[in-house]
Amino acid sequence: MRAFGFRTHTGVPIASRPKMGADSSRGSVAARASSSVPEGLSDGCKGAPVPEGVKLPIVCGEDVMSPKKHGTTDTPVQDNLRWGCEWKTADKICSFNRHYAEFAGYWATTNFLDEVDRTGETTYYDSVSGKPLFIAPRGRSMDAFLKESKAHGWPSFRDEEVVWENVRCLNNGEAVSLAGTHLGHNLPDKSGNRYCINLVSVAAQPPK
Repeated sequence: MRAFGFRTHTGVPIASRPKMGADSSRGSVAARASSSVPEGLSDGCKGAPVPEGVKLPIVCGEDVMSPKKHGTTDTPVQDNLRWGCEWKTADKICSFNRHYAEFAGYWATTNFLDEVDRTGETTYYDSVSGKPLFIAPRGRSMDAFLKESKAHGWPSFRDEEVVWENVRCLNNGEAVSLAGTHLGHNLPDKSGNRYCINLVSVAAQPPK
């Protein structure tokens, strides 16, 4: 994924904070400028093509991400997102974006680590539609989920943690919801598929 420049919920520019995860792939401001990356954006993790014959992820076509009333979705992201996620950044990433992301480590600057359930599963809901997209941790401990997410820079989910009724991947590895929400990318490793997801894309409040 590549990353949008934005202010966090604290109002402090994320660029002024120590970067996490894929920091080394981005380089300095001067390096970004010289490589023609748009100002305020930076290269981050990128999706991997879906291999032929692989059962998961479930693959969709571009029609899921076709233009709708609000970018690639019918409506904006919901108000009052969980964990102090910034609405403006969430709406831009979810509905008007196919390639870029919140900065690596953004999720750790929110209230997520203070508020997430450390003893059981947490359901992550589409910031646009409110439908469940991921349930984690499953098949591993919370410590393992957090360790992998911290190492990579974004919340990272595995096949058994995906709610496949509502989630798809494109052939280039882009992870999306059936509502047209951009979620992130699949970056497989030696353990299998790893869905590198923007926290702002999965931060809707649980349904009442």
